Amino acid sequence: MSRLCIRIFRLKEYQYQILKNCLQREVMDSEKDFSWFRTLHRAIKCPGRRFYFWWRIANYLYKTGDKASRKYAISINRKLRNKYGTDINLGADIGPGLKVSHFVGIVVADCCEIGSNLNIKQNVTIGIKYENQSGKIYIGNNVTIGANSCIIGSDINIGNNVTIGAMSFVDKNVPNDCVVYNQRTDNLVYKRIA
Repeated sequence: MSRLCIRIFRLKEYQYQILKNCLQREVMDSEKDFSWFRTLHRAIKCPGRRFYFWWRIANYLYKTGDKASRKYAISINRKLRNKYGTDINLGADIGPGLKVSHFVGIVVADCCEIGSNLNIKQNVTIGIKYENQSGKIYIGNNVTIGANSCIIGSDINIGNNVTIGAMSFVDKNVPNDCVVYNQRTDNLVYKRIA
């Protein structure tokens, strides 16, 4: 029983260090040492950083808390979804340096493991095809995802230093250090409505 308690304590300590690192990069936006006072000050004074603050707190509570903490985390996430129009599920693992350019219409499923420095634009969907489908989506470090893009599938690996162009559909693995986009045609299809 004591080994289980030690593992739980180490997990919580590890998650707490990740929380502090993420808040320092996303909310404090400073090279200074982490401080809860500075973090709260930035979250209050800078409206653009409130989403990051509350989502990181909710994600920490969801992953490390008991049943009451998880319910509170879900409540925070629901309020964020209603206010910002952004649905980043609490089970998603997102590294420090998350940057959302426009909060509208972003959906990230809980099956995602995302590295640091993710830059995501509006109307991006990252998830699996079917609700009961298993698998994960792995996204590396320093990835930029353009507006109106979809990353859908299971067991997809997107490498480091990747840029996904606007209006792209990705359902296959993407190697490191590349730019991905769908070719567009200027052909419009018209159908007569009877």
